Amino acid sequence: MSAWKFNANHNAPSAGRTVRESLSEISELALANDANPLGYLIGGRVMHLVDIAGAIAASRHARAPVVTASVDYMNFLHPIQIGQLVTVRSAVNRAWNTSMEVGVKVFVEDLMSGEVKHTTSAYLTFVAVDGKGGKLTVPPIVTESEEEKRRYEQAGARRAYRLEMKKKLEAGNY
Repeated sequence: MSAWKFNANHNAPSAGRTVRESLSEISELALANDANPLGYLIGGRVMHLVDIAGAIAASRHARAPVVTASVDYMNFLHPIQIGQLVTVRSAVNRAWNTSMEVGVKVFVEDLMSGEVKHTTSAYLTFVAVDGKGGKLTVPPIVTESEEEKRRYEQAGARRAYRLEMKKKLEAGNY
């Protein structure tokens, strides 16, 4: 039996859902069990947190289980020291038929000084699924601010690039 409980009455509203309905934020302390030999959080742990936060935003938007279809590149701008607070924020930028692009940002806070730094950003694509291998239609995204409109438009350009790269990979030309 699947760990996911799927709602068979899933119906995506035609009016769509707002970006704010998908907002997600998770925080945790960087602990020693996830440290590299220099005392910094390993990149794989950051990637794990990015995937979790992205999946939460996508699931909130789709109101269904989701799977990760792709992750755009990740740059690590600042190291995260053990003992610092890691906060990951995510939101759906745009939704297509069955897939969604989610923007994720990672911040680190030094709890002693209060200094906050942006450490990582990534774009992930998630697909809504029914638990039996089938894809589900997701509602469109409704933008409410100029920033959301900008992210919506940029997501379209990134999707076109991802689809082109996928074609090249499938053809063995990359």
